[in-house]
Amino acid sequence: MRTQDHDVIYIEGLQTTAIIGIYDWERAQAQPLIFDVEMAVPLFTAARSDRIEDTVDYKAVADFIGDWVSTSRFELLEALMDSLCQALFTEFPAILQLDIKVGKPQAVAQARTVGLQLRRNNPQIP
Repeated sequence: MRTQDHDVIYIEGLQTTAIIGIYDWERAQAQPLIFDVEMAVPLFTAARSDRIEDTVDYKAVADFIGDWVSTSRFELLEALMDSLCQALFTEFPAILQLDIKVGKPQAVAQARTVGLQLRRNNPQIP
């Protein structure tokens, strides 16, 4: 099944905080992180049934990301993001593909934000 055949549920500008970074000053207190998330999901059933149980609940995803990230303890965004993708696929198995971007606005004084973006396919779906 090709991911491009599915619709996208998205969350933009999701703000949370985390202890993240390699420098002592970064690990002294939680820093803001801002997420943009796109989830490829099969929406056909939910469109017909009008039931939240037939889709991926974006509020539940937002709450999960906020809770998971705020309790995480990684040095690198790369490690945080890869682990977060795995956790999202486990918690929300209907997600076929994730495009997830994180900004770390306090990391570089001369920049509005820095970060990274990942695209991952759900490893449980052939």
